[in-house]
Amino acid sequence: MQHNTEKRILGIFLAIAGASFWGLGGTVSDFLFQHRNIEINWYVTARLLISGILLLIIYKLLNPRKSIFIIFTSKRSFIQLIIFSIFGMLLVQYSYMASINYGNAAVATLLQYIAPLYIIIWYVLRGQERFKMFDCIAILLTLSGTFLLLTNGSISNLTVPMPSVYWGIISGLSLTFYTLYATRLLLRYPSILVVGWAMLISGILLNFKAPIWHIDVNHITYSTGIYLAFGIIFGTAVAFLFFIQSLNYLSAKETTLFGTIEPVMAIVSSALWLHVQFLPLQILGILLIIILILTLSLKKQPSDTE
Repeated sequence: MQHNTEKRILGIFLAIAGASFWGLGGTVSDFLFQHRNIEINWYVTARLLISGILLLIIYKLLNPRKSIFIIFTSKRSFIQLIIFSIFGMLLVQYSYMASINYGNAAVATLLQYIAPLYIIIWYVLRGQERFKMFDCIAILLTLSGTFLLLTNGSISNLTVPMPSVYWGIISGLSLTFYTLYATRLLLRYPSILVVGWAMLISGILLNFKAPIWHIDVNHITYSTGIYLAFGIIFGTAVAFLFFIQSLNYLSAKETTLFGTIEPVMAIVSSALWLHVQFLPLQILGILLIIILILTLSLKKQPSDTE
């Protein structure tokens, strides 16, 4: 019994740490864009390439007898991986960072976390779910919370730059595709292998636009290097690894619930560290969206996604 309790505590720690690293990673990225003049295209390239390589190395260390290239032995899986890498991984990573770049990490994270609602709408449109009262409440919470967050209650007074809003919405939609499409690969291959390759492939593609070696290291201070290391390694690779490892000790629903700490961490760190100010009705909007996220994390999804 004590052994099980210790495993559960470890699982909770990993889930919370992973979600916290994700949330803090967004805020650190915000700081790098606004205060250290780090170019977004280069940063996303670095995040994807380095994190992809790290995850594949970790997979090989954890599974020394298994090949990291097994996913390429099937033509079908290879094509699915390429599609997932471009329209899932690359688009969700770039749009999230672009939303942060134009706005702030708190708003970008909240807009991205509306994705579960898009998933519900997709299932309803496909006839896999019936439209229920729960869905009406979820849509109402989303529209109300997002409206208050972005306008503070006045449609003529947008508190967030429009490019940040556009990219945030794209981030949520691309996360929806990322979540739904990934199931095809995750049924056959470990998640760390799928995500590792998707990051590496999308990073290689983006590297043609913004090569990782195109950075003047003479202008990178020691502190900037620390922030870059955190955002790239801990805010991406380690965050994902911890979150996935927590599934060995917790149920998927419990892990998802602890994952809601990510937007909370992004909001708190943005307010305390970067002094991002939220007006009263914006705070109400934030609370409505967080309630939505918590509610959606408890909702049972159709069996084909499990």
